Amino acid sequence: MLSLSILLDVASNVVPTVTDLSSLAKMGGAIGAGLAAIGAGIGIGAIGKGAVDAIARQPEAVNDIRTNMILTAAFVEGVALFAVVVGLLAVVM
Repeated sequence: MLSLSILLDVASNVVPTVTDLSSLAKMGGAIGAGLAAIGAGIGIGAIGKGAVDAIARQPEAVNDIRTNMILTAAFVEGVALFAVVVGLLAVVM
């Protein structure tokens, strides 16, 4: 029993304990903000690609396709803005 307690004592001293997690929270917030911005860029690029393909297939529907593309890109940008703000708030706070 004594050897088990010595082994546990040695093992507990080997593993570092982290008491201040604020730096990890800041890093997570920064990574989250960056991923949100990258995701929004990829999403808006895919929306544009789809709109160009649709206009190439049906040139007579260009106004409807353009309107839907702009609205969808605005929604994606709005969600990305919220995600970036939340990530930056995690960095600041």
